[in-house]
Amino acid sequence: MTISSPASPPASPPPAGPPRSLGAKADKDTVRRHNLSLVLRAVHDEGEITRAKVAARVGLTRAAVSSLVEQLLEGGFLAESGKTFSGQAGRPGTVLQVARTGAAGLGVEINIDYVAVCVADLAGTDRVRLTEHLDNRGTPPADVFHRVARIAQRALESAREQQLRVVGVQLGLPGLVSGGTVRQAPNLGWSRVAVEGLFAQALAALRPGHPVLPVSADNEANLAALAELWCAGPGAARSFLYLTGEVGVGGALVLDGRLLRGAHGFAGEIGHVVAHAEGPPCRCGARGCLEQYAGQLALLRNAGLDENAGVPGVAELERRAAAGDAAALGALRTAGEKLGLVLSGAVNLLDPEAVVLGGIYRGLAPWLVPAVDAELAVRVVSGLWPAGSGRLRPSSLAGDAARGAAALVVRDVLADPVAYGERVSPPR
Repeated sequence: MTISSPASPPASPPPAGPPRSLGAKADKDTVRRHNLSLVLRAVHDEGEITRAKVAARVGLTRAAVSSLVEQLLEGGFLAESGKTFSGQAGRPGTVLQVARTGAAGLGVEINIDYVAVCVADLAGTDRVRLTEHLDNRGTPPADVFHRVARIAQRALESAREQQLRVVGVQLGLPGLVSGGTVRQAPNLGWSRVAVEGLFAQALAALRPGHPVLPVSADNEANLAALAELWCAGPGAARSFLYLTGEVGVGGALVLDGRLLRGAHGFAGEIGHVVAHAEGPPCRCGARGCLEQYAGQLALLRNAGLDENAGVPGVAELERRAAAGDAAALGALRTAGEKLGLVLSGAVNLLDPEAVVLGGIYRGLAPWLVPAVDAELAVRVVSGLWPAGSGRLRPSSLAGDAARGAAALVVRDVLADPVAYGERVSPPR
């Protein structure tokens, strides 16, 4: 007999509506696909590894790993690279590497005044890099995509010559990107542009007879932050705020190795945080946004340079700052102070391990960092950000959006090689 205490709270009512599905039960094929990914990612992460060490790392039997490896070798995802000797009795092990031919990712960054394209193989190595300086402001999106598709097609041809088969395209764009659409990109003058479909069509028109490549899109700062996370090498921070300076100012937050996107995918728009409520008008419609003080246009204008000079203008700004030019140093000091003001609020709110300066800020860091550091030292309440702490640092050479975009495609292949093996035919 069960006796209930009168003090016990009543049972909670069942949730309204039908019970939530827990998903389909994993069948043998699903388990094998998962295990293929485990093995492929283990080889990718180690660079070179034997079957025995893969088995120890992923927790599968040697026989199971050998079967999975054979399938990955046959599919062109892995390659053998010789023998290794452990110093113990027994036969030497065959060393495995991810294949340097076969599946690859194409990353395309479309920014305000340039386009960058990168093809990366499964090891994450850049195999093709193309950059062209184009002024995309005020240009109809369809025209921009036709120009960019021609650059991407050149990269695809170069990849094919290297026996690489690109399996997908990732676009990086400045602005709010969600669901395959640029919701708003003030500096481009774009609003509600279906970028994935437009670019897929533009690229397909240049590749008759070839499979239509799947296209995805994301914010360029998000992709640059992922490049910093995945490609910067040993010792890279796993929780950091990434700031990219271009014509606009973009931001992305990585916490414990994961990109924080926000409820709608729009997290990181730090360039439109207000640095001065009565400041100059911004293209987004507000006033006093950070990019009006620390964006490329503001930096060049305040230094007495042509604000539309683009990359050559930034190089001239660096040259003048190194020469001690007062106007250049003043512009950089003002930008650094505003960056520090806004960043201190973000650091207090989010508590990152580091702040990483990318884009044009990487080269300008020697003159920006002292002013930013000074603001962080007096405004961050934790006391963990004194001037010279090293928490504020320039990005690595790996930290750019095109590389991050290509790496994101590669990560999709590593997560499910079977899907990409079925989808893509061998190169012609």
